[in-house]
Amino acid sequence: MSDNAQIVREKLDQAVGILNEQDVDAWMVFVHETSLAPDPSLPLILGADMVWLSAFIITRDNQRIAIIGKQDTEIVKAVGGYTQVIPYVEGIRDILAAALTDLNPRSLALNYSENDVAADGLGHGMMLLLQRYLAGTGLPERFISAERIVGALRGRKSPAEVARIRAAVATTGRIFTQTGEFIAPGVSEVEVARQIHAYLKEHGLGVAWDKNGCPAISAGPDSPAGHGGPQEQYKATPGAVFHMDFGVMEANYCADLQRVWYIRKDANDTIPEALAKAHAAGRKALLAGFAALKPGVAGWEVDAAARQTLVAEGYPEYQHAFGHHIGRAAHDGATVLGPRWERYGQTPYGIIEAGNVFAIELGIEVKGYGYIGLEEDVLVTDEGAVFLSEPQTAIWVI
Repeated sequence: MSDNAQIVREKLDQAVGILNEQDVDAWMVFVHETSLAPDPSLPLILGADMVWLSAFIITRDNQRIAIIGKQDTEIVKAVGGYTQVIPYVEGIRDILAAALTDLNPRSLALNYSENDVAADGLGHGMMLLLQRYLAGTGLPERFISAERIVGALRGRKSPAEVARIRAAVATTGRIFTQTGEFIAPGVSEVEVARQIHAYLKEHGLGVAWDKNGCPAISAGPDSPAGHGGPQEQYKATPGAVFHMDFGVMEANYCADLQRVWYIRKDANDTIPEALAKAHAAGRKALLAGFAALKPGVAGWEVDAAARQTLVAEGYPEYQHAFGHHIGRAAHDGATVLGPRWERYGQTPYGIIEAGNVFAIELGIEVKGYGYIGLEEDVLVTDEGAVFLSEPQTAIWVI
């Protein structure tokens, strides 16, 4: 059995347990031509693309039913995690309706959500099609959102998933070290990105988000911090900071870290007090959030601990959430460690669980110098959070 198939089987086992915890009879992932319209949950429970209309049904009594196009049969059987693999040729409707009617679930969870993009894989057209296929069965009246199921399944990382994230974090850390050796006065953001992309290509690695913006770089006070791509006009400048936000994707799992350097004016130059003070304040706030990150705590409470600490140090609030899940994506859905703002919906009210893996982050703009960004990757255990990354405790000097 491949390592990927092993993880899929672990997640299928988890899904059955989650259905029982949440008192939901069945969860169905209904997809079509997933290379064009992927469902974020499918990699967790299959790890392959489907071409024809396909339904993957998991029940609380441990039935795992795949109703798929005949030509996709061997792909699904190779996973080895399904108790029934039912192929069709002419159409899925009658087979699907019969299978669901036979199961007769009190509730049928589907992947739609107003809050969590990772649980919103069922498009409007697919919902209409499903309602038409099941007309007259009474099943459409039993549809519920699978948001809580998907959130728990994505959030509770299995040991194999944690191992892969840990490896991606370590690789990302090595690339940051190599990048620090490459950065020199006059080197542009684009040159740094090209150097990193060349290394990734050589070693068969991917990026944790869109390649055009990974790494995200902010060189000096004029370069905007955020999700924009590297720019040629912004260069490593003596007397300013060089900030980078970056993560690799390795074996389908991501890391997400930020690091910052100070470019010295000469050999005798030291880190200016304003920068050292800002970094110390940011680190104090980051550690306050880290300390609050424990099972049973709501996401917004973790954000509040970090946010209030930073403000108490005399700096403005960061304009984003303090943290997000990482895993198969850099933003892996479910609970957000964020403020109770409209933009985050209900996600900050999610409850932290052991096995969750988060990137925790915040930043400070320092006038005349640039952006100080801090971001680390952490695992939540029964006792609290532990670092997966080696934290940057001070600004690095070039």
